[in-house]
Amino acid sequence: MKKYILPNLDYEYSALEPVISERIMRLHHLKHHASYVNNANAALEKLEQYSKNNTQIDLPAITRSLSFNLNGHILHSIFWKNMRPVRENNKPDGKIADIINKNFGSYENFKKQFSAVSNSVEGSGWGTLVTDGEDNLFIMQIEKHNLMHLAGFRPILVLDVWEHSYYLDYENRRSEFVENFFKIINWEDVEKRL
Repeated sequence: MKKYILPNLDYEYSALEPVISERIMRLHHLKHHASYVNNANAALEKLEQYSKNNTQIDLPAITRSLSFNLNGHILHSIFWKNMRPVRENNKPDGKIADIINKNFGSYENFKKQFSAVSNSVEGSGWGTLVTDGEDNLFIMQIEKHNLMHLAGFRPILVLDVWEHSYYLDYENRRSEFVENFFKIINWEDVEKRL
């Protein structure tokens, strides 16, 4: 069975400063994301042993663990690619801009809605922009890593609003973190995911 690996970043840990500090990036990538990869692989190994040897396991607990950890790995892998070093007045252009305008009326409307959804995640989760594959975009919350997302919809932009993503830099000011996130969105990557 496939083993998942922690992806390398396309930039240095300090590249997203001042929006996200090097300290948070190192902890987030090397500790948090790495633990999702390790735990997903451990769950897969238990499922493989169960399939081959019919060993006794708590199947519901293992599948919940796999759902949580593998989704954590996938979402983080998108998150890292969705970001690039700070650009003031960072806005989408080309095809992604056209599709955002078609779906939300304007970039400003999109930004307002994405911010509201991301800021209102209860506890730990994600603000996401997803597509149905036919240029229809929806802004969704994902609770934790694996609850409240639409089956069959593909995330193209994700924002991790778990406290480990921002608390050391922003403390309880999640809305400031969300606002600053727009300065580091890699719109070329978002467009590739359409």
